[in-house]
Amino acid sequence: MTSQIRRAAAQDLPRAARTLAVAFHDYPWTRWSIPADDYPRRLEELQALYLGHALAHGLVLVADDAQAVAAFLPGDAPAPGEDLRARIADLHGDRLAALMAVELPARPPGAWELATLGVHPDRRGVGLGSAVAAAGVTLVEESGDPGGIALETSDERNVRLYERLGFTVTARTTIEGGPLVCSMYRPARRTSVPG
Repeated sequence: MTSQIRRAAAQDLPRAARTLAVAFHDYPWTRWSIPADDYPRRLEELQALYLGHALAHGLVLVADDAQAVAAFLPGDAPAPGEDLRARIADLHGDRLAALMAVELPARPPGAWELATLGVHPDRRGVGLGSAVAAAGVTLVEESGDPGGIALETSDERNVRLYERLGFTVTARTTIEGGPLVCSMYRPARRTSVPG
């Protein structure tokens, strides 16, 4: 069966945020960075906020009725606005200080960020995540941006998926009282120009 992968529109975001909330329900980073109190609602709203920002400033792809979602942000994307930052801070609640204290390695200059990739649990294991991520990587590379793509993951199982897409681990950071974060990078693929 061929997956239907396309750029998301604003009307896709609620369903895409629900997919990501279910996909990230037991993810080490979200379990650590979001309070347990009302966790599912907080997680879904955070996903919706981040997706809205990525839709406005980058690239959001959905596959098969938003059963898989990938969001990419260019290296020069603006930070979320003040109102958005305030709502994000509110949703992180008492975890905000710990989250703000995290120091991860800087991304390579100009690199795009694969900000999120998630697949509904009912559709895992059929290649949907790889397909939507690969489609995004292709679109980023077709943009001609030379900065490559960086990402972070807190699940070692994801490392193998990203390695198949050409990413390599550049650092492993252990968060005190929290998860291990793997930083990964995929340099831009250069095509030779006939001369």
